[in-house]
Amino acid sequence: MRKTKYALSTICVAAAMGLCQLHARAADAPARFWNLTAHTIVDFRLAPVGSETWGINQCVNDKDGAVDNDERLRLTGLSEGVYDARLVDRDGRICKARNLSIKPGGIFSLEEKDLTDCGK
Repeated sequence: MRKTKYALSTICVAAAMGLCQLHARAADAPARFWNLTAHTIVDFRLAPVGSETWGINQCVNDKDGAVDNDERLRLTGLSEGVYDARLVDRDGRICKARNLSIKPGGIFSLEEKDLTDCGK
């Protein structure tokens, strides 16, 4: 009986440590944008909500400099927060998306229905 309790305690401690390590890795991992729009995006910038102080073009993080439909893009230089996005697709259409919650290790997606203020 004692060995069983010891074994269960050891398993519980190991599981808890594994969860802590997994959480720490997720916090260190970059956020990702998943493009579910119908277009290839060539310029993707983020700004703190309402500021329109757009950051760097995150598409530079992709090997071909563009984010195709159903492709994910690693985002860099961001802290956790709520952002607005400005994106330009391959056809030159410029759109915005608002109030995006971005967390380290998290993935957020945008679809056509999420885009506003689209024009050229």
